[in-house]
Amino acid sequence: MKRTGRSAWLLATFWIAALPQARAAQDAPDAPRITLEITSREDVPGDWGNVGGYEKLTGVIHGEVDPADPHNAIIQDLQLADRNARGMLDYASEFVLLKPKDMSKASGVLRYDAPNRGSILTWIDPARTPGDAVYFERGTVLLYAAWQGDVPKSSPQRLTLSVPLAHNADGSSITGPYRAELVPNQPTPSMSLPGGTFNASMLPYAPASLDTAQPGYSLTRRVNESDARQSIAAQDWAFARCDAEHPFPGTPDPASVCLRAGFDPQYLYEVVYVAKDPKVMGVGLAALRDVVSFFRHDAQDSDGRTNPLAGHIHYALAEGTSQSGNLMKTFMHLGFNQARDGSKVFDGIYAQVAARLTNINARFAVPGSAGGLRADRTAFGQMGPRALAPDYVDGLTGERGGLMARCTATQTCPKFFLGLSGTEFWQLQGAPVLSDASGARDLKQPADARIYYYAGAQHGGPGGTESIHWDPKQDVYPRGTVVQFNDTFRALWIALEDWVVKGTPPPDSRAPRITDGTLVAPKAVKFPVMRGVSWPVDGTPTPIPAFNYLARVNRMTRLDFGPQYNAKDESGIATVLPPRDTGRLYAPRVPQVDPKTGIGIAGVHSVEALAPLGTSLEFDYVARPGIVDLSTLAGSFIPFHATEAARKAAGDTRPSLESLYGMQAGYVAAVRKAADKLVAQRLLLPRDAERLVNEAKARKVLP
Repeated sequence: MKRTGRSAWLLATFWIAALPQARAAQDAPDAPRITLEITSREDVPGDWGNVGGYEKLTGVIHGEVDPADPHNAIIQDLQLADRNARGMLDYASEFVLLKPKDMSKASGVLRYDAPNRGSILTWIDPARTPGDAVYFERGTVLLYAAWQGDVPKSSPQRLTLSVPLAHNADGSSITGPYRAELVPNQPTPSMSLPGGTFNASMLPYAPASLDTAQPGYSLTRRVNESDARQSIAAQDWAFARCDAEHPFPGTPDPASVCLRAGFDPQYLYEVVYVAKDPKVMGVGLAALRDVVSFFRHDAQDSDGRTNPLAGHIHYALAEGTSQSGNLMKTFMHLGFNQARDGSKVFDGIYAQVAARLTNINARFAVPGSAGGLRADRTAFGQMGPRALAPDYVDGLTGERGGLMARCTATQTCPKFFLGLSGTEFWQLQGAPVLSDASGARDLKQPADARIYYYAGAQHGGPGGTESIHWDPKQDVYPRGTVVQFNDTFRALWIALEDWVVKGTPPPDSRAPRITDGTLVAPKAVKFPVMRGVSWPVDGTPTPIPAFNYLARVNRMTRLDFGPQYNAKDESGIATVLPPRDTGRLYAPRVPQVDPKTGIGIAGVHSVEALAPLGTSLEFDYVARPGIVDLSTLAGSFIPFHATEAARKAAGDTRPSLESLYGMQAGYVAAVRKAADKLVAQRLLLPRDAERLVNEAKARKVLP
């Protein structure tokens, strides 16, 4: 039964008397206020062992950030932000909370999952993903709360955060340079701002003027990232929406760019203009800190409403994937894992497929920037430290301090897991977390950190042969990897929780290293010969091109955004846009592969890597003529030949399915052996192991 509104909240809540574990939401009348608004409450289908039923609470946390609090001092434009009558900065964070209906059955663990561009990527749903039942059966409380201030309310599934704007002292608009890349996938007359491969649906910064002839305004195009920019005349583009009924110059619109000749997918476009009214996006960091602290510690909000978790939460852990994983690293790096009272916010953090930081604390910040060759290699978020150790020294810049420097100084560091797929090495510049700037030396990692490389996996996706798709006009090889890391993540999350709660050490880091030859320069990677196999396209077996390794990798160079930008903290004000390439390069390093299978030697090997059906490559190449690029955040798959005869005839040096498994029963036995091995290593949960064996039985690969 679903109840909505304040009356439902009053009916559904219960009074909690003085609880020693809980604290008041405010310590003094002039302290920042935080209030809880629950808009709906509904049962979650299912019954979860001794824990029983779960319920879903949806609502908004309204809070304040004190501009005089030193814990907030690093927030860009803090002193220029709009204030309320109390002299505070307001925010409102939408949230979803999944909790046992009987909180006495809760485990004491609060898990926060950071939304990705407002969307819940890791929605815990045992009906869709049976393995997720483990969280409900353990009594975990699950929190999803918004942290990103430019997310539009375009669907009920998106969680939004309102943050204040910054203005000059006289109330006038702050203006400054802004830049975006516009990457069309098909011919189109206009494109939406703020641009970028992943950010087009976010709320943009309006131009100070719609006059494209103004100083500081430009639109350019180029085929590849490294090509010279070709200027487009000011009279040939406009801030407007265009379509067949409204051709150029279209309908004026500060959130769109219209091009007289239309946008051609062969080109990469870059617009630079003077923007106005920056959001104080860094307030999202303080909001996340205070929202989690409220749910973890407080008995009631500032108006006396009861915290539905009060007295039942003893530990808090966080997870972020991709962009939101970068957010969790940024949160730790900028010191926000220290709560306002000096305690830890999160006892553990797992940053998934998160190679970089996110651009949340700069003027005109866009937290969703990507980092691929045609996904804005020069976007913000690239220059902050990748290394973890507090005493790390950047050999290229001389800067001191890794991501755990601030939390080490305040004794608020969490237990930290970093998970990396192969994509993070080839396309998202992930190696600097493992090696020095010259690529000659392995870095020593902090004792409370683990790094796990998922060998043969791409940035995201379900894995399995069913997930492979191929459009030969777009990608050179079938797109996607059979290897996946979702099951590995689930097991390692439990290991992180046990490390925090029970003190049980987790599995050791599984990452490539320079000293043992598993982390190498791109040109040193030695792939097997792969040729003579086919993959169905629209149901028709289609020959896959013989594999041709191009050693193509996204380089990481130092970028200069101007003297007012603090690259180490990804904070400040960018005045040089596009940024100047200094030519100083971090040496790229990538995982070495097994010369027989083509799958990474080091790292965590999932069942699909230990009992492979082919080579899961951690990259793919764009097939469109003239474009020199890696397919965005994607891997590829080249299957093994079924028989030894076919393999030898093609000259493929990899093993055949026949030589590996003999027959179908041998394949199933290999999957079971791999699953049992991973369970013993705490890298796979038993129920996931059994599911994978059953899937292998149903997957016909040999007679």
